[in-house]
Amino acid sequence: MGKRMRSSLSQVSLDPQIEKFAKLGWKPFIPISGKPFIYHQLRVLAGLKIREACLVVGPEHLELRSYFDEVSRELGISISFAIQEKPLGTADAVYAARDFAGDDVFLALNGDNFYPRDALDPVIRAEDHNSCYVGGFRLESLLSSGNFGPERVRSFAVMEVDDNLNLVRIIEKPENPGAYRTRYGVLVNMNLWRFSPAIFEACRRVKPHPIRGELELTAAVQLMIDEGLCGVKVIPLDSWVLDLTYSTDIEFIERALRRVLGEDLSP
Repeated sequence: MGKRMRSSLSQVSLDPQIEKFAKLGWKPFIPISGKPFIYHQLRVLAGLKIREACLVVGPEHLELRSYFDEVSRELGISISFAIQEKPLGTADAVYAARDFAGDDVFLALNGDNFYPRDALDPVIRAEDHNSCYVGGFRLESLLSSGNFGPERVRSFAVMEVDDNLNLVRIIEKPENPGAYRTRYGVLVNMNLWRFSPAIFEACRRVKPHPIRGELELTAAVQLMIDEGLCGVKVIPLDSWVLDLTYSTDIEFIERALRRVLGEDLSP
């Protein structure tokens, strides 16, 4: 819904085309260097040989379908849409893509984040197709690059793992992330997942959060682990993420993507 994006608009002056999408709260579609933010992620995924993608959107986003038909042809990646009829939460969003995924393993990632190639590649290449995987971003790496400070990290989640890097517990919005240091460092969950179809049963059964009222993906993952539907292996990553939450993030992200992707980012 982009509530934080919309509420922060008074803090910056934006180009009218950027402001149009920011006012709607449509963060993945905000133009960055002349292209929707999510385009740059799709381009990186296409370079990693991902050939099918599904955008989980609300009914109001379908007007963008024709644009992504063009992107599909340009990048050589088939782009589908799954409709989340109401914004019930991230578990409900993943569940909306069940027909697209079918019986395959699949990546799931946030549309308002940018994950670089060195974060995506280990998750894509993990060999055990009977397990689920999640990228565990080491706190120090996350803070040293991208646009993450300590306050922003506290709005995500950290992970407890056993000695074999099996995910044991997810701690949402930790007041003190450093208190959850493992032998592999503090591992921050940035919603970079590789799931088996087992996640859909967990998303179907998960209960709304008692305070926020949403069907949360991390709660569905915890249910999946606790009930033995599928184990989750954590892959420690010395990498970073760009997070597009506030209007004040837009300028930084544009500069960062130009630095990372170079001339390929020219409009």
